[in-house]
Amino acid sequence: MHLSSEELTDDIDPRPLHRRELLCGGRIWDVVRESVSLTEESIPFERDFLDHPGAVAIAVLNEEHQILLIRQYRHPVRANLWEIPAGLLDVAGETPLEAAQRELAEEAFLRAKQWDTLMEFYNSPGGSTETCRVFLARDITPIDQEHQHIREDEESEIVMRWVNLDDAVTAVLSGRIHNPSATNAILATYVAHQQNFAHLYSAHAPFEAHPRYRRKDYIGPISPAEKS
Repeated sequence: MHLSSEELTDDIDPRPLHRRELLCGGRIWDVVRESVSLTEESIPFERDFLDHPGAVAIAVLNEEHQILLIRQYRHPVRANLWEIPAGLLDVAGETPLEAAQRELAEEAFLRAKQWDTLMEFYNSPGGSTETCRVFLARDITPIDQEHQHIREDEESEIVMRWVNLDDAVTAVLSGRIHNPSATNAILATYVAHQQNFAHLYSAHAPFEAHPRYRRKDYIGPISPAEKS
């Protein structure tokens, strides 16, 4: 059966939740166990997963249609990864767009006048609630040095480079870069550019894919201070 692009849409379909247990509370994310059933009448089963606040990432495109990549050390995989600017949705009251604008300023010392939503993805939907919205930022200007954010920890080693889109795509398809936000964004930006950016959607669009942001009563993440 042939599906049109409009029909090819993930279906938000929460199932009956019977019990929720906190297994491990972390500084940023928690590990929880939930008892769920496919229908009200069926037998419940348990799933353990990472309850993650979600993230934003930014594909920055300059006037030469080069994409900005940053290199940063990631300790869990013991590797220096080529990435795009990104960060957690961990500030109460901050919208995804505001989070992306903050992260772009902090990590790349840049501002952008034109913002669109490029794509969204679940990082590991079988074991984590982590949901990422990737923005496309264009018409960029640098932030004056006296107003630049002071980078700390891994961010203190950040290296920034502009890369031709064709070269970035080749690096992805050759298995030379591995960060999911970067690989997804590079391929999506390349296709968007080929389509003259005709299918981008609003940077202010509701974040329905995010398990928390789709809730009408959601007011923002719980801060580490509130969790402790």
